[in-house]
Amino acid sequence: MVESRALSLRDIEMSQQTLNAIIQLIEDDPHSAPALTLYALVSTLEFEKAGYLFKLDKLKDLNESQRQLAYQLMEMLVTGEIGDLGWQEAKARMDELVRGA
Repeated sequence: MVESRALSLRDIEMSQQTLNAIIQLIEDDPHSAPALTLYALVSTLEFEKAGYLFKLDKLKDLNESQRQLAYQLMEMLVTGEIGDLGWQEAKARMDELVRGA
């Protein structure tokens, strides 16, 4: 079992940078494989009861820097940041971009 810990300001800033980088990637090309792969991972991380089902071989569609974003999302899961206010705002923006709203 992972011990929960208080998030530092640095952790919060890193998480916000990760979410902002993903938003930028989606803004640049909302229907590209990397944008849709990261969006799928973000969406999946909101479904704890479903076991966070994400097809890991989709990470092959990402380059090294994009994979780092995916790994940072997984770290956010571990630190309990999924669903916080920053997450909700970023996810709403991603939804708008991908769905064309």
